[in-house]
Amino acid sequence: MTDMPRAEGGYRPGYEVAAEQVLELIARLQLRPGDRMPTENELARQLGTSRTVVREAVKILSALGRVRAQKGRGLYVADDEGMLGTGRWASFFLPTDLDHVYMLFEFRRTQETETSRLAAHRATPAELRAIEKAADLCREGFETGRADLFNEGDDAFHTAIAAASHNMFLQISVRESRRLQAQSNLIGLRGSVGGRAAKAVEEHSAIYEAIRAGDPDLAGQAAATHVDNTMDDYRSEIQHRLFSPAE
Repeated sequence: MTDMPRAEGGYRPGYEVAAEQVLELIARLQLRPGDRMPTENELARQLGTSRTVVREAVKILSALGRVRAQKGRGLYVADDEGMLGTGRWASFFLPTDLDHVYMLFEFRRTQETETSRLAAHRATPAELRAIEKAADLCREGFETGRADLFNEGDDAFHTAIAAASHNMFLQISVRESRRLQAQSNLIGLRGSVGGRAAKAVEEHSAIYEAIRAGDPDLAGQAAATHVDNTMDDYRSEIQHRLFSPAE
């Protein structure tokens, strides 16, 4: 998974910051799936922001499967079924914990290396076309500056490779790890098309060409390089945010 670099200046919308703070609050209070959370008014007061901002943050967290809003009853930590129906990934993974994020990258490296290797052995002509089409959509998103197209293509690319592995467990784990990765990417690392996206487009092309050539070793290495570079970019962005002087 590749995230788009943030716009210059490092501006982050208030609801993004609030969503991150709500997750930190859940961790600090040691709330578990199914536990009731503070109300929107209480969250606004604790976070020092408006109820409107909190409401938008809750929408983000609801879409990510971390918070559940029940009409007339309040907010709850979501009881997400998660990986293979166990709910364990969603329960322990904290998008704001860098150790968790880096462990997820390590897992994705192993996972995507193997899916690419298997896809090089097993991809059908139709599956190869699906991978190529997704890579082309990603490139179009980059060239036109449309983050929505880039992200759609990026997701479709990795999902198509997983499908071409013909291993349902890998398909499920790819979907789950990408869902968790999206949580850490959404909170704090969004922005304009450019930077890492340019490299990702070429890395996607290298993976596709290796799979099309039926070379599992080359496909696996290209996938590993892609994940490694994405993690390095993530780490650099985090360091920039933490150590750059405030504007």
